Amino acid sequence: MASVNYFWRHTLPIQSSPLPKYNSHLKRRRLTNFLSLNIKCQTRLEDSIQVGKDRLQKVPILNIRNFSIIAHIDHGKSTLADKLLQMTGTVEIREMKDQFLDNMDLERERGITIKLQAARMRYMYKNKPYCLNLIDTPGHVDFSYEVSRSLAACEGALLVVDASQGVEAQTLANVYLALENNLEIIPVLNKIDLPGSDPARVANEIEEVVGLDCSNAIHCSAKEGIGILEILDAIVEKVPPPQDTAERPFRALIFDSYYDPYRGVIVYFRVIDGTVKKGDRILFMASRKDYFADEIGVLSPNQMQVDELYAGEVGYISASIRSVADARVGDTITHYSRKAEASLPGYKEATPMVFCGLFPVEADQFPDFRDALEKLQLNDAALKFEPESSSAMGFGFRCGFLGLLHMEIVQERLEREYNLTLITTAPSVVYRVNCVNGDTVECSNPSLLPEAGQRGSIEEPLVKIEMLTPKDYIGPLMELSQDRRGEFKEMKYIAENRASLIYELPLAEMVGDFFDQMKSRSKGYASLEYSFIG
Repeated sequence: MASVNYFWRHTLPIQSSPLPKYNSHLKRRRLTNFLSLNIKCQTRLEDSIQVGKDRLQKVPILNIRNFSIIAHIDHGKSTLADKLLQMTGTVEIREMKDQFLDNMDLERERGITIKLQAARMRYMYKNKPYCLNLIDTPGHVDFSYEVSRSLAACEGALLVVDASQGVEAQTLANVYLALENNLEIIPVLNKIDLPGSDPARVANEIEEVVGLDCSNAIHCSAKEGIGILEILDAIVEKVPPPQDTAERPFRALIFDSYYDPYRGVIVYFRVIDGTVKKGDRILFMASRKDYFADEIGVLSPNQMQVDELYAGEVGYISASIRSVADARVGDTITHYSRKAEASLPGYKEATPMVFCGLFPVEADQFPDFRDALEKLQLNDAALKFEPESSSAMGFGFRCGFLGLLHMEIVQERLEREYNLTLITTAPSVVYRVNCVNGDTVECSNPSLLPEAGQRGSIEEPLVKIEMLTPKDYIGPLMELSQDRRGEFKEMKYIAENRASLIYELPLAEMVGDFFDQMKSRSKGYASLEYSFIG
């Protein structure tokens, strides 16, 4: 009880103004209403925290809710996730820390989610226990495939928008991904406690741009704990339960995996059909590898072992898997003996878009550098590398990444976690050369280009970019895009003073300083989203 009172004082500030004096009947009635509402909220909170401690108890499939949170960088996604864990009693107050689900130092420093997490919460609503599975999503365009697989594992999503900043490019991209997966979207206007917040304007913006009805949008402040119980109620009421397909052959969607040095690869998955038990022989349908499930369990957010998981549940599996490549994100798990007829749709292998050379500053660090890259690749199946030598910098590796942020993160992790000092060459992209004899050659390095006589044509990768900007900066941004060989496609006003610019331009022009230039020309107000088109 003492911990609940502590929790109430520290997370849900109730009006700090002095209580009204009893000088009139009206004021007395207001005070009574205020105190009774306060007591009701406190009672619900205490019940919720008590129930939340019993997370391994099974609930009917109708009482399971799988949801994720989609937001632009720095709109309060991690803070909201923290508050949901706290309010449902999933994490004890003494264990709580800011950005609880962000485990890497890099994520905490930059305020972004790089490696997604999952958490199972238990919540009481109208005296019935519900199991809420939060499946986190990384917050950057480089990881859009991982985001799409996380959303495919859910039935609903919270669309979190900063009530002072409004809709940003990344928010739009992830909303469209969620709509493609037919998710129920609940709009949440965060940071309403800030002096510059304007929830009415932002709600209009969401209605105009995305087409969502925001008349019942939830106003909240994740930092101050305002509106969190309303969000939990909305998840139970609006997000549909999973389909009851426990009788079908077992199929599960992998939405993340990581390498543990003692247990091998740990796979995070959502059960779509059927059931899986500890000790079952399982098959990964894309890699055709089979293993015995030594351990299965739920993520809450720490790993808790169970004996069985059924359709609709989210959990992890440990089966002494040696390489992340055997259990890729988006693959389907099924039983070895009773195979499913078809794998789940949407799986594709991650293809690197941006290449650069990485070289150790000291030549004697090369063996350590090679070991570090191999260890990092165990955790990150999208990282590709091959040996390269340079007359100026000696021996190193040419590495392929999903994008510029992915490149920065890999370089920083190599330097921090493995004590290396690295030199990075300027990033480049893959060109496709169609030869005269009909062959096609992919070149990530100018030295790989065929002889001039053998080249028929050269193709370069193109991206479609969308910039959201205040109308004052439209001219400078159009000038920047045209300087970078951009082809104008569309311009539309999404609100009275904000516009969306759509261009197609070569990826080679994007990987330089395009983003920095865009930010400096728009004084930091514009945001960017890009997608590969061919």
